[in-house]
Amino acid sequence: MKRSVWVVIGVGIVVSLFIAGFVSFYASSSPDGLEKVAEDQGFIETAQDSANASLPTADYGIAGVESERLSVGLAGILGVAVMAVVAFGLFWWLGKGKKPASDDTAASTNSVDA
Repeated sequence: MKRSVWVVIGVGIVVSLFIAGFVSFYASSSPDGLEKVAEDQGFIETAQDSANASLPTADYGIAGVESERLSVGLAGILGVAVMAVVAFGLFWWLGKGKKPASDDTAASTNSVDA
């Protein structure tokens, strides 16, 4: 890959980590849409915890971290890191075996098609 592509990817990851690690703490503390409707319609009491409620990263934080700001920031950074690894792994796997055609191959293919 070209150097400029890696620079864009690097800047994107740094910006994502900053937003997830610092800015995410200032996100709205209001309930999400479904939770708001359940409150407004009066059936929020029937809500059940999800199957993921016992995970250490449930509820947009890291279990066991006392500081809410740090807990939310670490959860955001962990989320960005996991998704970056998954995305790069997926792109690598999908691109494996697909080599760009050399100029000689492309020229001979074009002359055969003509």
